[in-house]
Amino acid sequence: MNNSTNKLITILGPTATGKTSFAANLAYCLNAEIISADSRQVYIGMDLGTGKDLKDYFVNDKKIAHHLVDIVDAGEKYNVFKFQSDFLKAYDDISSRNKIPILCGGSGMYIEAILKGYKLISVPVNESLRNELDKFSLEELAARLSEIKHTHNTSDADTKKRAIRAIEIETYYTENPDFNFSYPTFKALLFGLKFDRSTIKERITERLKERLREGMIDEVQNLLDKGVPAEVLIYYGLEYKFITKYLTKEYNYNTMVDKLNVAIHQFSKRQMTWFRKMERSGFNIHWIDGYTTMEEKIKIAMEIIQKES
Repeated sequence: MNNSTNKLITILGPTATGKTSFAANLAYCLNAEIISADSRQVYIGMDLGTGKDLKDYFVNDKKIAHHLVDIVDAGEKYNVFKFQSDFLKAYDDISSRNKIPILCGGSGMYIEAILKGYKLISVPVNESLRNELDKFSLEELAARLSEIKHTHNTSDADTKKRAIRAIEIETYYTENPDFNFSYPTFKALLFGLKFDRSTIKERITERLKERLREGMIDEVQNLLDKGVPAEVLIYYGLEYKFITKYLTKEYNYNTMVDKLNVAIHQFSKRQMTWFRKMERSGFNIHWIDGYTTMEEKIKIAMEIIQKES
């Protein structure tokens, strides 16, 4: 596959399907570098709970270069707008060295923000507008939003808070017509690893047990000890939410493990729902049988890449 400014290999899929290992092996064959598309792996010190699996970046004793992992201090907030900006810097850096960028992750919104070119900017808070809009019902806000929307995310009016923010963004666009909202267009070649639901559930449960054995609770305790507020860790969700509630005595150990296991299964289903929605909107995802050997997976992917070149 010729390296081009608008070409991007993307590897996606739900949690616990082996995306990172597959991406690293493919990168090894293509002399490529990986850009992580994970909304939590950006955080320093959040390793086991985010599933960084850093050992997977080593293939035949070669370390595969990867980007957007460990770039933000735990406790900070990171969002899709910042991700778009950081992605472009990484993409340009990789391309400037005549390497192929591979986007890899399970955060559907982050992936789609790149592939669809979400027009996001850091829109400032408009307190007076928020106060005015807060007087209206959700139905009234949704009606107002439908009259002015022209961006990807303004259909997200399922709560008053989100509807008000969407109107705030649209108003900013209207009041700043000369602002450049453009985002590069990428020609994406998408791969996913496919397992049946029962296998994914087994893999999720086994991986959770393994990470608990490896010290995931100590990892969360260490973040608390360093001053990351419990409410922030709870905001990060899943492992950090439930383990923090265990450490603050809200849950006992068994309750924490059971609730966390269920939550990860539910998260995995939401991920697949997002990727199916991407397919319905026109994205062609090449699903590769996850049960095959790594050698076979790479062979299939390379054949598709060569065919699409």
